[in-house]
Amino acid sequence: MRLSVLDQSPIREGGTAAQAVQETTALAQAVDRFGYHRYWLAEHHDSTGLACAAPEVLIPQVAANTQRIRVGTGGIMLSHYSPLKVAEVFRMLETLYPGRIDLGVGRAPGSSAHVARAMALGPGALSIEHYPNQVADLMGYLANDLPEGHPFQDVRAQPVGVGHPQMWLLGSSLESAQIAAALGLPFSYAHFINPEAGARAIKLYRDRYEPSEWYPEPQVTAGVSTVCAPTTEEAIRLSWSRYCMRFRRMGVPSVETAMAFDYKPAELEYIVYSRERAAIGDPATVKARLEELATELDVDELVLLTITYDFADRVRSYQLVADAFGLDAVPAPQAAAIS
Repeated sequence: MRLSVLDQSPIREGGTAAQAVQETTALAQAVDRFGYHRYWLAEHHDSTGLACAAPEVLIPQVAANTQRIRVGTGGIMLSHYSPLKVAEVFRMLETLYPGRIDLGVGRAPGSSAHVARAMALGPGALSIEHYPNQVADLMGYLANDLPEGHPFQDVRAQPVGVGHPQMWLLGSSLESAQIAAALGLPFSYAHFINPEAGARAIKLYRDRYEPSEWYPEPQVTAGVSTVCAPTTEEAIRLSWSRYCMRFRRMGVPSVETAMAFDYKPAELEYIVYSRERAAIGDPATVKARLEELATELDVDELVLLTITYDFADRVRSYQLVADAFGLDAVPAPQAAAIS
């Protein structure tokens, strides 16, 4: 089974967004060595806890500092942007890093409704109902093959004469699965957002898949919340930071702050519910849970999302999972000797 990484560039409480972005590059280098397949960067706007609002800017930094891993977006919130502009950005990235770029797109705003209105300010803004057409236009621009009769059929996305990135449609609903199936696109289901609908969404996607020129067969992954530590007790302890972050709506708190927080009964119920559906524990427990989810969801690739207060704990979590699955790791570079 393939394992990949989703990085939301979390900001530690007391830390800075700049530190979070630096840690994104460092984590990418680590998981590249550990043998992970993809490294996807998320898009969030006006967030106190997540630093990356422009994954397309961060991709070249990550790709330049890694060797093997595919680098992409999880995802670009396409409703904010022109499909032509997105196509040109990612054709340029594919030109710079051929065969390593993924373009995952989604329709969620990646922000509050108020911020989404600010993002849409200006002429030509489209409502969410136009999203399927935006995805279809983006596919056409990436391939420079818009359909006959399209008003911009003569427009070519630059640079021409190169390949195009692998495109994915992201979602956490049956509707997103249906759009991906109808357009013949790979589909990545956000299990960490909506665990209940995952199996149904993926089955619908597979059952209704319409082969496209790019992707004759359905391809599907699932994003799973994961925390791995040497013991299950420690992993559960570390997971408090992420859950507390959700309710405090600030940076990632320390474990001590998170465990001392005054939770409402409904919030504690949510934490119990979410932990049972995530992959949290020691390496054997996490491996078994991820394999169970892969079977349940009918996928052969999982995209792991891990958020902890301490960056070293996050790196260790990914390493423990990689070791448990026997991924194709390479040795860390040796520090230069001081003469």
